[in-house]
Amino acid sequence: MALVKLIEPFDEGELALIRSLLDANDIAFFVQNEHFGSLYPGIALPFNARIVMVDESDLGRAETLLGELTRSEEGEDEAG
Repeated sequence: MALVKLIEPFDEGELALIRSLLDANDIAFFVQNEHFGSLYPGIALPFNARIVMVDESDLGRAETLLGELTRSEEGEDEAG
């Protein structure tokens, strides 16, 4: 099982939405820095970013499920 990055949520609300969608569709996930990232809410620093990780085999299904959320992040990566 190899975990890969799915998305880096913008805030707690987006993380809650992502968790709900993945749980409802039986896609196993892990939130890197889940608790550490909430120590300084609102402050976006590289060391406290929360990253949602999924198994490589579930990546396509998870990206399809999250739709616009993952597409908007891909656009930011290309622009930055």
